[in-house]
This record gives sequence, structure tokens and C-alpha cells, in this order.
Amino acid sequence: MAEKLKIKLSIANRVYPLTILPSQEEGLRIAAKKIDAMISQFEQSYSVRDKQDVLAMCALQFASQVEQKALDNEHVSEHIEDKLKGLNAKLEAHLSS
Repeated sequence: MAEKLKIKLSIANRVYPLTILPSQEEGLRIAAKKIDAMISQFEQSYSVRDKQDVLAMCALQFASQVEQKALDNEHVSEHIEDKLKGLNAKLEAHLSS
């Protein structure tokens, strides 16, 4: 089992100590930076000063991005499946003639 790291991430001016796998460190640090950037953007754009409201808006933004990607992937998969069915039908028609 991989040795775990103890790191500290700062989000919204609060420090969060975490024990993680080394493979998770880069992703977590990037995510923390994105959250802080989004917090700054929301605070400037909407004059929101309550950190809890800003964090809720960030969570909603990230969750909606994940859901949208899942929906997009589902549509792409359906499109690919339709194309493959069409190619299969053409191939079967060609082989049977």
C-alpha cells in the first residue's frame, strides 16, 4: 500500500489538513486553486461577502459542470452506438449479398 501524505490546503482563507495518497495531491491542489479563483470571481461579480453563500455557489457550479459532462458523454455514447449499429447493418447487408 502506498505511503500517505499529510498536506494542508487553503480554501477560502481556511486551512484544511488532509491525509491523502501521493497520486491525489496534484488534483487536490489544482481543485483548491480553482475553488479560490471561483470564490474571488463570485465575490467580485455578485458582491457576496458571506463565505458560506460563495462556497455554496462554487459547489453548485462544480456539480453542474460534472452533471453536464455526464449528460454530454451520454449523448456522445448514444450517437456512437447509433453509428455503430448503422455500420453493422451495412456490413451484414454486404456480407449476406
